[in-house]
Amino acid sequence: MTSPYHARRHALLAAVPALLLAAGCAHAPDAAAGPVPGACTLSRIPEAEADMRLPFEIVHGRVYVQARVNGTGPHTFAIDTGASGLGRADASLTAALGLEVTGAATNSDGVAVASADTVHLDSLDLGGLVRTNLDVITRDYSSKAPAGAEIAGIAGRDFFADGLLVIDFPARTVSFSRSRTIPPDAPGALAYERPFRVPVVIGERVVEANLDTGAGATMVFPRALYDSVAGGPLAAAGQGSLSNTTISLERGLLHGPVRIGDVTVSDIEVRVSDEFPEIFVGAEVLQHHVLAFDQRTRQVAVCPAGS
Repeated sequence: MTSPYHARRHALLAAVPALLLAAGCAHAPDAAAGPVPGACTLSRIPEAEADMRLPFEIVHGRVYVQARVNGTGPHTFAIDTGASGLGRADASLTAALGLEVTGAATNSDGVAVASADTVHLDSLDLGGLVRTNLDVITRDYSSKAPAGAEIAGIAGRDFFADGLLVIDFPARTVSFSRSRTIPPDAPGALAYERPFRVPVVIGERVVEANLDTGAGATMVFPRALYDSVAGGPLAAAGQGSLSNTTISLERGLLHGPVRIGDVTVSDIEVRVSDEFPEIFVGAEVLQHHVLAFDQRTRQVAVCPAGS
């Protein structure tokens, strides 16, 4: 029996080819309004419209910035579009600032749901973009991280919910603007229902994939979907660590081409698991491009460097 979730998913994917066709073609507005700029053009935030512009480092493909917490810092934070809520505090930050546990919250890593303690932050400041009175999950994120990849916390996607977030990987700059936006009719814009699951074209097939800048990987596939788009041989790849659990992985080569917005990539070494429920595109693929997220209009743009 088809579940309501899968029924909705099939309906979305059935409609995606038309959405992609519209996104790839020139918009035809009325003569008075003039043409709507493309999503990649709109993703270039002028200095005068930037509420925040901050340099970042790429560590294992992830975006690391310097933040201030409760007026202290700098502290190293990751910007993670796969993390729900306003943010996370690593156990090291909780200890350093003497933060007391204020409650508990549940969170999902896509496979398992777990409960974690929460702490209260008076303020979190990223380059002058400040949120106050935050209740965030705290846990040990850094002890399992590779050397040099430790963090004090995470800025989640809700931290940027009221504006346009642009992560320019080639320029190593993250920008945010409340006045800039990507309208749904902008050529090249990718609409989503659940953050940030967008249509992706693999060969001639359209699938839904989650864009996750916090995942230090290329792409991860459920086994059935990998077989349907690639079908190449797989080799054992050990265990993959998620926030709440581990999964068994295999690796394979996806020739593609894979089209994500205005970007096309090929010959990607991917991970495959029977235990993972969806395709996600991680930081090791995204780190070569410019990404823009407008949660007000529910649009995403994926653009070539310098577009």
